[in-house]
Amino acid sequence: MIVTVTLNPALDITYTVPELKTGRTHRPQVTAQAGGKGVNVARTLHALGRETVAVLPLGGFDGEAVRAELETARVPHHVIPISGATRRTVTVVETAAPDGLATGFNEAGPELTTEEWAEICASLGTLLETATLDGSAVLVLSGKLPRGLADTAYADLIALADSFGTPTILDTEGPALLAGLAARPAVVKPNAHELLDATGLSDSGQAVAELLQRGARAVVASHGPDGLTAHTADGSWTARPPRIEGGNPTGAGDAAVAALAIGLADGTPWPVTLADAAALSAATVLTDRAGVFDAEAYRRFKAAVTSTATSTVTVDTATATRAVTTDVATSTATETSTATETSTATETSAVTTDVETNTASETAAGTATTGAATDPAPSEAP
Repeated sequence: MIVTVTLNPALDITYTVPELKTGRTHRPQVTAQAGGKGVNVARTLHALGRETVAVLPLGGFDGEAVRAELETARVPHHVIPISGATRRTVTVVETAAPDGLATGFNEAGPELTTEEWAEICASLGTLLETATLDGSAVLVLSGKLPRGLADTAYADLIALADSFGTPTILDTEGPALLAGLAARPAVVKPNAHELLDATGLSDSGQAVAELLQRGARAVVASHGPDGLTAHTADGSWTARPPRIEGGNPTGAGDAAVAALAIGLADGTPWPVTLADAAALSAATVLTDRAGVFDAEAYRRFKAAVTSTATSTVTVDTATATRAVTTDVATSTATETSTATETSTATETSAVTTDVETNTASETAAGTATTGAATDPAPSEAP
C-alpha cells in the first residue's frame, strides 16, 4: 500500500478560460475537487489501480466538501477532524496560452494544534503498521507544512515510517525539506527552483550533492524543459517527456511522485521508474485538473520516453569525498509500471540519447507532440 499524507489539504477550484485579462469579467468553465499534493498523488495512484490511502486533516465547510468529493471519486482516505477551516486554492488555466499557463491563488490554511498533530501521528502509525503487515508499503509526504507545526514535522513522520521499515518520499521545500533530510528519506523530489532555494546554491549539481550529503538517499528533481533527473549513490539519470503545447501543468509533479512511489514499492530499476514518471507527468498536463491523466497518452508516452545516464555527482562526507560515476545507459519504460529495464552500458562517460519520433494529437486540453528525447518537459506548478 502507498500511504500519502497531506497536512494542508484544500478544496481546489479550477477556472478554465481562453485568456486571463485583468480588470475584465470572465465566464470560465469551473471544476472543484479535493486537492493538495498528497491528495493528487493518491488520486493518480487510485486511477492506476494501486492500493492507496490519503491521510489528511479536515475542518469546516470546505473540509466537508473535500471529504464528500473523495467519497464520490472513491479515493480511499482517512480523515483527522480539526477545529480550523480547510483552505481553498484557485487556479486559472488559460487554454490559448502556448505553454499551458496557469495562475494560482493559494490560501494559507488552518493552524494545527498540538493535540491534532498527535492524533495525525497516531493515526498514521496505525495505518503504516497495517500496511506493513499486508505487504510492502511506501509513505509519501507532500506539500508545505501548515501553521502550528515545527520544521521537523516531516522528519518525525519519516522516523515513524522507518520504525516500520517503510521507505518515504518527501516532496516539500525550504526549511521543512532540509530538516527532513536528517531522517534519511528514500527519495526527495524538489523542482529546480526548490532545489536551489533550499540549499542557497546557484548550481543544481552542487545542490543535489548537498541534499545527498545531508541524508537523502535519492534526489529526483524536475527541471522544466530539461526533464526529470534522478541521483543516487549508484548513478544518475535524466528522462525527458514529449513536448506539450498548451494544457495545464498543475499536478504534473504530483503525477511524477505517484510513479516514483510505484517504482519504489515494486523495486523497479531507477531508469525505468524515472521514464515512467516523465511519461505520467506529461499525460497529466493534457488534462484540466490535477490528479487526472490522459490514459491513452500515458500508454503512448511510456513507449517513447527514455532515461539516459548522466554525469558524475560528487558527494562530500565528513570522512572523505566520494565520486559517484555512472555508466552510460539507455532504458525505455514499458507498458507496465513493473517493467524490466533494458540498458546498454558503454565504456565511455559520454551520454547517449536515443531519438524516438512519435506524433499524436490531443484534444483534452492541448496538443501533444512526441519527438526527440531532448524535447522540453512540462514545468511543475509551484
